[in-house]
Amino acid sequence: MSTLPCFKAGDIRGRMPNELNEDIAWRIGRATAEYLKPKTMVVGGDTRLSTPELKAALSDGLQAGGVEVIDIGLCGTEEVYFATSHLKADGGIMVTASHNPKDYNGMKLVREESKPISGDTGLREIQQLAEEVFVEPHRDTGRFSLESYQKVSNLDAYIEHILGYIKPAELKPVKLVVNAGNGAAGHVIDAIEERFQSTGVPVQFVKIHHEPDGNFPHGIPNPLLPDGRQATMDAVLEHKADMGIAWDGDFDRCFLFDEKGQFIEGYYIVGLLGEAFLAHYPRAKIIHDPRLTWNTIDQISSAGGVPVLCKTGHAFIKERMRKEDAVYGGEMSAHHYFRDFAYCDSGMIPWLLVTELMSNPGKKLSELVAERIALFPSSGEINSTLAHPQAAIDRVLAIYEKNAVAVDHTDGISVDMGEWRFNLRLSNTEPVIRLNVESRKNVALMEEKTSELLSLIRL
Repeated sequence: MSTLPCFKAGDIRGRMPNELNEDIAWRIGRATAEYLKPKTMVVGGDTRLSTPELKAALSDGLQAGGVEVIDIGLCGTEEVYFATSHLKADGGIMVTASHNPKDYNGMKLVREESKPISGDTGLREIQQLAEEVFVEPHRDTGRFSLESYQKVSNLDAYIEHILGYIKPAELKPVKLVVNAGNGAAGHVIDAIEERFQSTGVPVQFVKIHHEPDGNFPHGIPNPLLPDGRQATMDAVLEHKADMGIAWDGDFDRCFLFDEKGQFIEGYYIVGLLGEAFLAHYPRAKIIHDPRLTWNTIDQISSAGGVPVLCKTGHAFIKERMRKEDAVYGGEMSAHHYFRDFAYCDSGMIPWLLVTELMSNPGKKLSELVAERIALFPSSGEINSTLAHPQAAIDRVLAIYEKNAVAVDHTDGISVDMGEWRFNLRLSNTEPVIRLNVESRKNVALMEEKTSELLSLIRL
């Protein structure tokens, strides 16, 4: 038996070629065919240099298991989600490593109706098949059977769908800096721009790092890192833009910058979009993660909605959204989920919605979020790499638990201290713990407690 370390809790990813390669990709395809027994599977891939060869081998493996492959080409993860549902396929696989270093690649898997396949919903079974049954080296990469392989463009239907979340004709003149990070987002922006121009929608795009390039000449597309934000910030100021938008490599997350070039934490966008949906769906349920919660709970409740807490992670959020029939779900990490998008996350729908909100009632992005940031200032996520991360969590809990108003263990520890709260949780993939702190109208208190916690964590 050969162990495949590229299988993670929620997806597949690993360094090329030792942890992931063409042979392994074929085995994954063959194992997926055996486990799901699908008739048709959608496949797509990002801009990484290794993606074409992996996608070819994956497709060969699927075909070897009797599956008809629908290849939608260069795309983002959400295009695979959309195509799987729209084309009524039995599943889909996106070849991507998103924001990982450029020598990595990976896969994200869904079944019918774009339901996620993760560690507790089939991924471990696929791993076992790939490790124990389909272990013969693959030698025929790219030799597709034309009867069971077709290339399909699903772009027009996808663009039509995501533009259905707004009323383009009502958008006011706006200038947007868009930074694809040399990832997969560029072709979608081009298609939206073409649609806007043909219908007279007054949106101007300033494109930076726009062309897909798996060498990532401007760095790995990961706007969560401060170094990954500067180019967008600078371009917003240089072009006097109304908003900046940056994506990760497979654009399932989007990151927003206001007209001053300031990065807006995804936490405040969750409340903003939740409130916007409630204007159309009164008393609807909105799913949110446990890391930062006070603003979301307050904003959703004040708008007449029902905030529902859910463990962090796309598989958990999607499952809870289906259970609750929630119209929208958001994570502070800039993942945004939509009921009418097969309960999946999209990096395109959020900025379209925010652009519409800026048009009506005609406010700047900074004005849309300023009050909420002042009410509930937050630290943003702070990571600490430790040899014994769980010991640090235990140490922190022992100190604060006795004076806490409430302690919640939905995801790590969430400790409510009355005027401030924090969440501390383990990473799923590395010896890192992630800290988030927020307070009520008190920036100084939030900063003081953040420093206090970091001192304890990093002893």
